[in-house]
Amino acid sequence: MKVEAVLSAKGREVKTVEPSAILATVAQRLRLEGIGALVVLDQGRVVGMISERDVVRAFATHRAEAAEIKVAEVMASNVISCRPDDSLTRILGLMTRHRVRHLPVIEAGRLSGLISIGDAVKYRLDELEMEAAVLRDAYIAGH
Repeated sequence: MKVEAVLSAKGREVKTVEPSAILATVAQRLRLEGIGALVVLDQGRVVGMISERDVVRAFATHRAEAAEIKVAEVMASNVISCRPDDSLTRILGLMTRHRVRHLPVIEAGRLSGLISIGDAVKYRLDELEMEAAVLRDAYIAGH
């Protein structure tokens, strides 16, 4: 299965934030939206990712002052991304190798979606279950 199929099923909406936003705003948005990360955009271009983990580390290090720290100071700026035609197997490998839980999907140089490790695992398991059912049915039909 390809990333495109997952995006078609789950939607392409991506929650974003600007690098100048402060961590108090990010923490509140993550909580209200019930999500684990935001894509950081600067003039429509992906420049980073900020996750719950980044926010927790900043608050653990800087305590109350962390609320006023700008996203640009703590975001991950070496963003690993994927394309709509990438397979789920490939992106699961990327996520594991780079220890990330969210991949922005880039198409023609623009952000076109976001896929989480939860999305990838769910759809990959669905795919494997379907393959197992087909094999089981073929085996039963052959006997």
